[in-house]
Amino acid sequence: MAGRLAGKVALISGGASGIGAAHVRVFAAEGAKVVAGDIQEEQGKAVVDAVNKSGGAAIFVRLDVSQEQDWLNAVYTADSHFGKLTTLINNAGIYWPQGIEAETLAGWNKMVAVNQTGVWLGMKAAIPAMRRAGGGAIVNISSLYGLIGSPSSITYHATKGAVRLMTKAAALEYARQGIRANSIHPGQIDTPILAGLTPEQNEQIKAATPVGRMGRPEEIAYGSLYLCSDEAAFVTGAELVIDGGWFAQ
Repeated sequence: MAGRLAGKVALISGGASGIGAAHVRVFAAEGAKVVAGDIQEEQGKAVVDAVNKSGGAAIFVRLDVSQEQDWLNAVYTADSHFGKLTTLINNAGIYWPQGIEAETLAGWNKMVAVNQTGVWLGMKAAIPAMRRAGGGAIVNISSLYGLIGSPSSITYHATKGAVRLMTKAAALEYARQGIRANSIHPGQIDTPILAGLTPEQNEQIKAATPVGRMGRPEEIAYGSLYLCSDEAAFVTGAELVIDGGWFAQ
């Protein structure tokens, strides 16, 4: 089913690598015009160049999701370059394992700024443009760790749990304005963020995944593809778990 996002313009944070880069590729292949935002400029431009060479339409903007002006610039770029903004993927995130006593205030504040405040700033900046476009769809990438606990990732749990409920709040606030908001909760996905795991944690997570493997970034992007397409017009405030069966246990 090619062209499931024809006519859409998507802003994707963290678009330079991992799950974000997979979203850029999948969305462009399905007909969306894409603005890829990231602080990793060289990598982000490479992703966009590859999409354009393959016949897609994408541009790169530098986007530090913790900075409100960066978000406003990214939305302006979508509006000015592609004429509108209909779709937001709040994907950018950081992770390191740290327990309650070992975590520092500086570490807490940094992760909250990216994983939680960045999601709010993205919605705050994008929603007025979506309203002007006649409606839109938001997907906030949370985590399985936004649904369950573990003994050694206090800040990550806090931020990803917040993203889950922020998404539901947005869904209810904008349901009558034609703007939908849903969250995706990935399990262990083969991306650079896994560098933050210790070998022991990595093996524990693999062992907890019933299908016996890590997920692929594209498998998350395909979930967002559905949620951002017109096929999901009646879906808002939902949470899609893509975790190889881990949460089902």
